[in-house]
Amino acid sequence: MELKLSIAIDGPAGAGKSTIAKILAKEFNLMYINTGAMYRAVTLKAMEKNISHDNIEELLQLIDTMEMRFENDDLYLNNENINDEICMPLISNNVSNYAAISEVREKLVNLQRNMSDKYNVVMDGRDIGTVVLSNAPIKFYLTASPETRAKRRYDELSGKGINVNYEEILSDIIKRDYIDSHREVNPLTKAEDAIEIDCSEMTINEVIEKMSCYVKRYLKEKN
Repeated sequence: MELKLSIAIDGPAGAGKSTIAKILAKEFNLMYINTGAMYRAVTLKAMEKNISHDNIEELLQLIDTMEMRFENDDLYLNNENINDEICMPLISNNVSNYAAISEVREKLVNLQRNMSDKYNVVMDGRDIGTVVLSNAPIKFYLTASPETRAKRRYDELSGKGINVNYEEILSDIIKRDYIDSHREVNPLTKAEDAIEIDCSEMTINEVIEKMSCYVKRYLKEKN
């Protein structure tokens, strides 16, 4: 029987989870599931339709009309690639408000678990190791200082030609950290059995190398 593998990566906004998870997925032939992108998709569509994060009934009806799938690391919503749209600062600044709603989280967590039941996955987000994939054999908690994360996000957006302000990004990241770690339902927290990696002073390759060692060790023990 083929070994079932799921890797959970949690951590605050801008820690590099998505970048790292994509590379790990390719290295170990896993499906990459960006749970944060799914919450961003809900935020995008809700804001397009002027549905406030307080209007839970309409939000849940909206989610029921949303068919999401990942293809080549991009998120497709109702067969449309929305990857660029969900990375805009307006979505980043509002996603925590929608992601904090328990009923929204419940719907998306069920979708995410269904994906992990079907495939070998690497999944990143805020509550993967603690909630979505609480039984995952490999869990990482990736973090970095707010200043480091703000600088990386600033460089990323500036590189795409988007006019952004570093101080505003830093302020938004600190605000998102507070909302994510203080929400009532499934707050951002490190799972007890997660391996914590502070990547403030590490390159992407160094982080990948460290994580890969843990994954290879696990696979060797199981085979």
